[in-house]
Amino acid sequence: MDTFGTNLRVTLFGESHGPYIGATLDGLAPGLHIDEDYIRRKLSLRRPVGKISTGRVEEDRFSIISGIYQGKTTGTPLTILIPNENVKSADYERIFRPGHADYTGYCKYHGFEDYRGGGHFSGRITAALVAAGAIAEFALEQKGIRIGTHILDLCGIKDRHFTEDPAELTKDIQYINEQEFAVFSPDVQNEMIARIEEAAKEGDSVGGILESAVTGLPAGVGEPWFDSVESKLSQILFAIPAVKGVQFGLGFDGVNVSGKDYNDAFAKHDGTVITKTNHNGGINGGITNGMPILFSCAVKPTPSIFTEQESVDPFTGENTTIRIKGRHDPAIIHRARIVVDCAASLALYDLLSYRFGTDYFMNES
Repeated sequence: MDTFGTNLRVTLFGESHGPYIGATLDGLAPGLHIDEDYIRRKLSLRRPVGKISTGRVEEDRFSIISGIYQGKTTGTPLTILIPNENVKSADYERIFRPGHADYTGYCKYHGFEDYRGGGHFSGRITAALVAAGAIAEFALEQKGIRIGTHILDLCGIKDRHFTEDPAELTKDIQYINEQEFAVFSPDVQNEMIARIEEAAKEGDSVGGILESAVTGLPAGVGEPWFDSVESKLSQILFAIPAVKGVQFGLGFDGVNVSGKDYNDAFAKHDGTVITKTNHNGGINGGITNGMPILFSCAVKPTPSIFTEQESVDPFTGENTTIRIKGRHDPAIIHRARIVVDCAASLALYDLLSYRFGTDYFMNES
């Protein structure tokens, strides 16, 4: 439902136009250092920027109201609250917007849901997911685990892939995490921004592909079948609004490759077993093999567009046309990159706790 995880459980709550959104983390190791500046930095990467984002800009002034004492986790449930301050509820009436959860939410909650701004289904809730995930990501970094995500493709405008050299991949991740707009090439950045601005002028939206990489995970993490690394990551990644596809390694791109070319040959290097290629994205049988985890997410065009669309009137049940109002993103992909990082961090923290125990994170935090 609204809770994810086994050893580390995260629960999201709140609505887009309610007084607060937030998250509760249950299962954090005691003694973890909480770096609030680190959380603020992650939230800033999700915040709207200029013409390529919504006009709704929130400060995301979060408060941690439980589970922390003298700057460290107590091991009991930690709750984060983020106020909603810049809302314009008058812009919203009950309509069924194509591509949104308005209709399905109405069916599930029988009309009692808070539909303003998408309510509980809104991308606004991802701010709470980022704040919670930043705590997990910071803990992962203390164990030498790094994660990063960049825009690989936007409307056919392509950035380069993460490097295939594991020794250089951490540098790639560090570079991309320092970028406000997550691409490697400045020329590609300019071209992508121009395409998003063009869509905004047309009252339309665009999507694309995010590519993510994780380094530093030990081999042997994950379970076969239902708690595989792919299963746990996919579960939380598909919870992110607008994510409509997830692939690991070559994924769909490898269906026309023969087995002899797809398989990753093993080798011994400096006393460690490695694979010479990484077509499986660092995972075999649902379990990490010690190579970098590689995955990609398909992010659909933002469904809130300003062109006229066909729908059904929720009051009369008749066919109608609608033109939505409000403040909306012509693209969400550049903001979703940090949501992917933080969501994946929660899943990885949970998987590591399951393998090694919750106290795995205590010694170096």
